[in-house]
This record gives sequence, C-alpha cells and structure tokens, in this order.
Amino acid sequence: MVYSNKFYGGIDTSSHKSLPNESTHKFYSDLSPIISVPRRELVILFLVSCLVLASVPTALCRSPAPIIYVSGGSGGDFKCDGKDDHVQINQALKFVAENSKSGYTTVHLKGPFTYVIDDTLLIGSNTILEGDSTAVIKLTNHAGWPTMKPLIQQMSSLGNNNIVIRGFEVNVNYAGNTEISFGKGYYNIMYFTHCNNVKVYNMYMHDGQGDGLRIRYGKNIQFYNNKISKLGHDGLFTGECENVEAWNNRITCRTNSALRIWNSNKVKLHDNVIDAFYSGCTGGPGIQIEKSAGIMDNIDIYDNTFDNTYGPGIWIFNYDTSSATQDQGKNVHIYHNTFYGTGTNMGIDWAGGIVASGFHDTLIENNVFDGAYHAAVAIMYPMGGFPSGYSPKGKKCKTIVRNNIIVNTQKHKKDSSGIGYGAANYLPATHTLVLENNCLYNNLAGKYKNCASTTDIYVNPLFANQKNHDYHLQSVTGRWNGKTWVKDKVSSPCIDTGYRSSDYSKEPKPNGNRINIGRYGNTIYASKSKN
Repeated sequence: MVYSNKFYGGIDTSSHKSLPNESTHKFYSDLSPIISVPRRELVILFLVSCLVLASVPTALCRSPAPIIYVSGGSGGDFKCDGKDDHVQINQALKFVAENSKSGYTTVHLKGPFTYVIDDTLLIGSNTILEGDSTAVIKLTNHAGWPTMKPLIQQMSSLGNNNIVIRGFEVNVNYAGNTEISFGKGYYNIMYFTHCNNVKVYNMYMHDGQGDGLRIRYGKNIQFYNNKISKLGHDGLFTGECENVEAWNNRITCRTNSALRIWNSNKVKLHDNVIDAFYSGCTGGPGIQIEKSAGIMDNIDIYDNTFDNTYGPGIWIFNYDTSSATQDQGKNVHIYHNTFYGTGTNMGIDWAGGIVASGFHDTLIENNVFDGAYHAAVAIMYPMGGFPSGYSPKGKKCKTIVRNNIIVNTQKHKKDSSGIGYGAANYLPATHTLVLENNCLYNNLAGKYKNCASTTDIYVNPLFANQKNHDYHLQSVTGRWNGKTWVKDKVSSPCIDTGYRSSDYSKEPKPNGNRINIGRYGNTIYASKSKN
C-alpha cells in the first residue's frame, strides 16, 4: 500500500504503526496467574503471548513522556530523509496532541539536519515544538502555496492554546521561491488565530516573503530572544491581540517592519535591536503602531536601538473613523530608546526618527536621536507610498517631546531641498507638538518647523563616544562605561537639566535632585552630578 507524502493525519508504515487499542490493553489486564495452567496450555498461552507482543504497536517503544524526538538519522522516534519531512513531523505533533493525558508535551527536532517541508506543520494545544540550534526547517523549492498558507499553524480552526515554539532555525528559502513577491501573505512562518498563551523564542528565522509570527485574536503573546533576518513582511505582526510583549530580538528588516502592532492593546516592546537590509527604495519602519478600530491606550516602547531603518524608527498612526473608538488611540509611551541614521528610504517622505499622527497624549521622553533623516520627530500624514486617508482629518491630538537629545538631523533622502529639522509639525491645525527640556544640536535645517520651545537647550551634549554610539554623558563625578564608573575632564550640560517634574529616583547619587536629559535619564546608568 502506498501512502501520500502529504497525508499527515494518517499512518506511515515506514516510520511507525498505529497506537495501542483497547483490546491490547485488555489483554494485559486480563492475564491470570499461569502457575496453575497445564503445561500444554501454558505453551499455547506463551505462543499466543509472543504473537500479541509481536503485534504491539511501535508507539510503545517511543521515548518516554514528555518528549518525542524527530531526527534525520538514528536515534529518533520519527525519522526523516530530507524530503516531505512535514509528514513525520506532523505525525509526531499529532502523537503528542493525542497523548497529552499520558504526559507528552514536546516534539524535539534533532540536529544537525535540514528538514525540508512541502506542507504546513500543525501544532495542537499544550504542545512545545522545539529543536537543536542545528535543526533547520526549510521550505521546499517552488512550493506554490496559496497566500496565507503558513509553514506552522494551529491544528484547530477554532484555535489552540498554550503553544511554545523555540530553539531551531527556519529557512523560508526565498532563493528557491523567487517567483513569489514580498509582503503579500505568502509563506508566513507562523500564522495563528484565536490562540492564547503563545511563546516564540530563541528562534532564527530568515529569507522569507512574509511574516515571522503573524497572530490575530490572541492573548498573552511573548516573542523574545529571536534572530530575524530579511523576511518579506513583519518580524512580528499582531492583529486584535491583548497582552503582547516582544523583547531581546535582533531583527534585520527587508520589506516592512520588525514589530507591527495593529488594533492591539496592553503591549510592551523593549530591548530590541532593529536595522535594515539595504536594497533600493524598499522597507518601512522599525516599529509600526497602527489603529483602525478598537482600543489602543496602553503601549510602552522602551530600551530599543534603531539603526539605519528604511522608514522611521517608529511610525504611529490612527485612521479609525468610528466615533465610538476613534479617541481610544492614546497614551503611547516611548522612552529610553536610541535612534541613529533612521529613515534611509529614498522613496518615501515620511522618514525620520518617530513619525506620528492621530494618537493623543503620546509621550516621547529620554531618547537619543542621532543623524535621523528629515526630522527626529515629525507629526504628519504619509504623503508618499500610502493613502493620505491613513489618519482621520480633524482629530485633535497632542504629542509631548521631553528630555530628549536630538543631534545631527540630515537632509531627507527623497527631498534634498534642505529638510533636516529637530522637530517638525506638518499638521498644526489639528496636532499640537509640545517640546520641553530637550537638547538640540547641529541639526541641518534648524531646530523646529511649526513648533517651538521655551525650555529646550542648544548645546553640544558631550557624549562619551558618539562615533561608537555610546550616548552616556561625560561627567567629572562619574560616568558608566559599561563595566565601571569613570571620571571625565568635563561634564555634559544635559546633566540635571531635564523637566522639573520628571522622576529622577533611579539615578545614582549625587543626582542633583533632577533628571538628566538623554537616553539614560532616570536609570541606574545616569551620569552623576557635580554636586
């Protein structure tokens, strides 16, 4: 009998047999003492027992709970040969899902081996899919899948919960599937819907046409310690989700953003390093916060590094036109981030450090912007590459920019007419840009466009080592150099000159009883005061 290579719900006799049935278990429970059985009957019983034991499914020889092993050689419970390996991996996932009450939780991919798949891997509830760092899932050449068919998906269309994916590599094999365009929903690595308690971490995902993790209608999403390079859309895309946290990811964008939050709330994005693979006029922001419906009033973005992103380091925009929810886009907090060389895309006008519109009471504080193209902070609708309707007209919004250092803003790569402001407000009729106690220095086009400040300072901030992106402030009393405290010959004018009401309690003493301007203000690494 020949079995289809793409049939993962049935039985592949080349790798294993069916699971134990009730009669087999009954046989064991019904064995009676043989001490009183006549010798002839004993022999017959022995022979029958041998026949039964010979027919016991190989599932009884699987690795003990909780782990089932998949390998490309010896030593695995399911063995792959580098072709249509989705068959055996799906059999392992199905076995774990069906035997969870027996303690099975995990499918482990052994390496070094490249598992070539030509169909979606299906994972159930309460399941861990993990692997050695040398285990690679690779999409076959010229797969020809329809849009939105991912490499990994939940088993049930109604959703599965408590899913963990960790530890291995996914090569989406763009080189073998170049006939497919970027950013149109092809070959997303993971696509989950209606799934709660999802963790994706310690993964290496690269060279694809779609998203890394795409998830909609989920709760409690954790995405961390991943390395992502040159995917065709977003590294993480969440739609209508709640309780999302992404941290310690290293993401190189090729087409869209590293982290995209759409109509989702209770979000924390922190300690990520985001840059771009430069290839012409392509690519979007490092982080994209997008609202067309619902509530988005609890979003924190902090301790990230944005390095030469195509679009702005962060793009925030609200185009919700519903009177019931339009005003629920508010209170985004952006702090302790570093932006340098952001906004390199020559094909868009909405470049810069942070570009925002439509959100109210956005607070941007204690960041460093170094060498942004166009403007460090720009309030604007996108006018090139996206419809102008991406923000509702007439909405009143306020953005507060406080305790930031903004230096060396450069000409716009698309428009070389001299744009290069510290802060620019292109929507003064509806949007207010409040600037308080920032330090601006050496910005090409000047300090402001359609905005002003009475408390900003305009001096060299005296970074420890700007060339190497060390934005600690020089101090004669003490500056943290990454290992210990050192003393400089001069002190930065940004020490103790931040907003009077800002919290400074985390700064080491002497702290002058006032927050420092810049990336390390109100942190344990803040440079010390003279007094």
